Amino acid sequence: MTIPSELAEGPIYLDYNATTPVDPAVVEAVLPYLTGGFGNPSSDHHYGTAPRAALEHAREQVAVLIGAPGGRIVFTGSGSEADNLALRGVVLAAGSDRPHVITQTTEHPAVLQACQALQRWHGAEVTYLPVDTDGRVDPAALAAAFTDRTVLVSIMAANNETGALQPIDELARITHDHGAVFHCDAAQTVGKVPLDVTALDVDLLTVVGHKMYAPKGIAALYMRPGLALEPLVYGGGQEHGLRAGTENVALAVALGAAADLAAADLAAGGHERIQTLRDRLHDQLAAQLPGRVQLNGPVAARLPNTLNISICGVTGHSLLAATQGIAASTGSACHAGNHQPSPVLTAMGLDAERSLSALRLSLGRWSTSADIDRAIDLITTTTGSRD
Repeated sequence: MTIPSELAEGPIYLDYNATTPVDPAVVEAVLPYLTGGFGNPSSDHHYGTAPRAALEHAREQVAVLIGAPGGRIVFTGSGSEADNLALRGVVLAAGSDRPHVITQTTEHPAVLQACQALQRWHGAEVTYLPVDTDGRVDPAALAAAFTDRTVLVSIMAANNETGALQPIDELARITHDHGAVFHCDAAQTVGKVPLDVTALDVDLLTVVGHKMYAPKGIAALYMRPGLALEPLVYGGGQEHGLRAGTENVALAVALGAAADLAAADLAAGGHERIQTLRDRLHDQLAAQLPGRVQLNGPVAARLPNTLNISICGVTGHSLLAATQGIAASTGSACHAGNHQPSPVLTAMGLDAERSLSALRLSLGRWSTSADIDRAIDLITTTTGSRD
């Protein structure tokens, strides 16, 4: 497995939940469609044939990864666009007066702000479910939130900061029992753990390329067969009539290639290897900083690559600023030098001090034992020097 030169020469990369490096195999798959395979896939002549076939093959590759051989895959330019297409598309297609949408407080801003726009421009009512101290939604709270006007529920599969996994299959079942559509933003989940849309019984699911070793600028929305959506972009009828504009074949090919690599990695137990490294990172930090390391999020129901911890006595941003050998994140927002607690951790009931001490360490395909040992040494040395 070829390690990108940027990772080999730079700081230890522990920010895979923010974005992933593009896999060299993905780059290789894309190159022909930046040169000779330039044709418009809608063209009937010679130059459109190969791009059209490549586009459809990429759809199949994404569908196979998420267990959706009979589903519809719509390519989009980002996960945010896919989320907006799902939410706006369902609400407008429903044609209801004062449609009701249910989501939860720690969703990605793409979902939360799309809900706010639906409130402003389309008269929607939105219910924001709380989360517990692990960041998870109580299925009973969802069941109690439905009205006779509920058309859509949107709950993410896993949180980007804590890795908390939601009980999607149960939430989808409750949603369908009430006759509504279920959308799941799985940007952080696809490729990290096995996922099957048929088993989960979701109607819509967001997939994001740059979270799974494809370039930025490509994502996809899975649609259950027979589901109606109002388009987000109108025009020439591309992408099953849901996203007008000549398709970006090269980036679609990239997502398809990344999907194949992810499927192979999962089959080989790559996610288990990463979880072992993550747990070693956590255990060693806790052992070397006794009484100071607090886990934020669930112990078990969590992405295998994600570790969100608070280290007592030091803020996350100051720790990272002093530890130049590590590239990671905190989740807190900084406005003109004023650091604010993470809204996700705040929603989980953490106080400001613990939230501001948080550190998100997310591992990935090229994380090694040597990286983890070095990260442990850097963090403990820096933290110890700041006591």
